[in-house]
Amino acid sequence: MGGGHLPVWVPLVTQHDFNRESHTAVNADGVHVTFEDGQRRLCAKSGLWNANLGFGNKAIAEAVESQLREASYLPMFRTAHRKAIEAAEALLALPAHPYHRVIFSTSGSAANDAVMKLARQYSALNGQPERKLIVGLKGSYHGLTYGSQALSGDDLGQAVYGIDSRNIRHIGFQDQAAELKNLMRREGHRVAAVVIEPVLGSGADAVHEDFLAEVLKQRKEHGFLLVADEVATGFGRVSSWFVSDEWAQAPDVVVTSKGLTNGTSACAALLVAQRITDIFDTTESVFVHGETQAGTPSTCAAILATIREMKRLDHLNLTSSVSAGLDSLIRQLKQIPGIGDSTGRGCMRGIKLHSENRLALSPNATLAVVKRIHQAGAIVQPGPGRIQLLPALTYTDENFQELRAAITQGLKEAHNDGVFA
Repeated sequence: MGGGHLPVWVPLVTQHDFNRESHTAVNADGVHVTFEDGQRRLCAKSGLWNANLGFGNKAIAEAVESQLREASYLPMFRTAHRKAIEAAEALLALPAHPYHRVIFSTSGSAANDAVMKLARQYSALNGQPERKLIVGLKGSYHGLTYGSQALSGDDLGQAVYGIDSRNIRHIGFQDQAAELKNLMRREGHRVAAVVIEPVLGSGADAVHEDFLAEVLKQRKEHGFLLVADEVATGFGRVSSWFVSDEWAQAPDVVVTSKGLTNGTSACAALLVAQRITDIFDTTESVFVHGETQAGTPSTCAAILATIREMKRLDHLNLTSSVSAGLDSLIRQLKQIPGIGDSTGRGCMRGIKLHSENRLALSPNATLAVVKRIHQAGAIVQPGPGRIQLLPALTYTDENFQELRAAITQGLKEAHNDGVFA
């Protein structure tokens, strides 16, 4: 403990035992974060999976600074501005599949709220107002705003907060698409959209191509929209610009956020297919969604600078190199007692933890492991019975050696303290 009363309510932890000195950051540079306790720790989760090019990229910072001087703020309510148009054009030029228009948002959570509204209004404009169901995957994470928390397939206290999930369904994706097929037989005529994280944010479980093929087949039969939630997986985190670039057919909407501005701005974007924009245009309908800070000039400058930097640094090669580094690290860590199988793809991995009797570690025990790794000098992400590694694409061999040493020491301390017992 320490530090006395903290005036900020720190998210997702109890407040009474928050360790201020070791968990209050004072500086972030490259792939390291310095804390109040004086320790400089290696970040293995890219901030919150969003600083894909590391902290303090000068080109992005300078672009934001310049734009703040030129136009510190311009709204997107019933108006547009040049930087928003430039950023939208740049985003539409990235994916392997074509998209027609960009909707700016401020976070992955808010963007998922928007995509649920968009899907339901699209269905209504198509003369199918009964299509209100939004389908997500079990174990998925789409955010913590009211709508996105309902869509999230993890247990995040939805019942406590009275989250309305009457028009939400969750299905498994590791059952040869059995639940998907059953749901579509029962309620396919009521499904407005199916939302898929190509690699789940909570646990880093990758969705298999056979399941995706069945989703595409069901979309053709039932006519729902397919949404790729690439908040976490986009911008080189897993492969190319977006994982859905690999899909045999394009999703109708791609949601992107985290790496979009390298973590410098509250920003998200929906890349929307023409079959959606056409019906809004032909019916002269208004999509009733807007956010005060969405698509500001400085945010759009950050998007443009991030895209330029990723191209300059050859992000495809960076992703491949860091992915290979993670492969090697995971092989080495599997020699340690308590380390099980790994999950994920590219630069988004999970490493399962198990007790001495081979049971998955509890959430509290997993957090205890994460804290000991933190004290040993590295910042990793907790997941369901596992730790998650999402290093910056700028990681070097020396960074991986440092990460291995810190995780190894943290696991040793956890074993000594009986966490794995």
